[in-house]
Amino acid sequence: MNFRSTETYVAAPDLIVAVNAAVALGRPLLVKGEPGTGKTELARQVAEALGLPLLEWHVKSTTKAQQGLYEYDAVSRLRDSQLGEARVHEVANYIRRGKLWQAFAAPDRVVLLIDEIDKADIEFPNDLLQELDRMEFHVYETGETVRAAQRPVVIITSNNEKDLPDAFLRRCFFHYIRFPDAETLAAIVRVHFPDIKERLLAAALTEFFEIRETPGLKKKPSTSEALDWLKLILAEDLSPEDLKRDARHLLPRLHGALLKNEQDVQLFERLAFIARGQR
Repeated sequence: MNFRSTETYVAAPDLIVAVNAAVALGRPLLVKGEPGTGKTELARQVAEALGLPLLEWHVKSTTKAQQGLYEYDAVSRLRDSQLGEARVHEVANYIRRGKLWQAFAAPDRVVLLIDEIDKADIEFPNDLLQELDRMEFHVYETGETVRAAQRPVVIITSNNEKDLPDAFLRRCFFHYIRFPDAETLAAIVRVHFPDIKERLLAAALTEFFEIRETPGLKKKPSTSEALDWLKLILAEDLSPEDLKRDARHLLPRLHGALLKNEQDVQLFERLAFIARGQR
């Protein structure tokens, strides 16, 4: 099994190496990077490229590691016992399988995405150490041990919002997705908008990188925001000349797709005010 760039996903050479290394080692691939750089989409593309089913576990601040294994619905069992239901005598009827159990129980190999692991409590990664390492866990309510029929390809994403435990990091193959350079971003854009004119693409990317590199910017626009912006540009049928900014209008056209907070909008407004005063 070898991963490569797909028709809809441009993967940098070092990312391709990281994915294939993690698959060969049988270790989870921990992918970090700015929000919007394609970390979640990577898992979907890996599954498509390798021809494997995909299971997605999207982590929230309230998510517990146990939910990835299973959940025992004691409340439903108590209610059924009060109603005299026959199914109450079988504990397994009240066990809901989590994403890890589903991945372990799958007859064929699957890709398991654990998305945005840094959103959860700091103990969340530690609580999954043994399960991800040994590819098995114990169900205390039934006494059974669940073992992976086929070791899944595990891809874990993080937005780098908090540090992950060393013991967890030691069990992963790590890769940081750097923001793409102009040439790579142009290739990504062409995948999504194959009919875009080269002059418009060049003008848009020049504007985009100038905006992204503006000193003092609180949130730099991401790859996904660049694609949203270009989609709007094409929908509005703007020309390369329409994208040029002057001293009076330093806010980029359709800036709501790129600037996502009032501080950054005010920054460009101040720059415009300063530029007008210097004329």
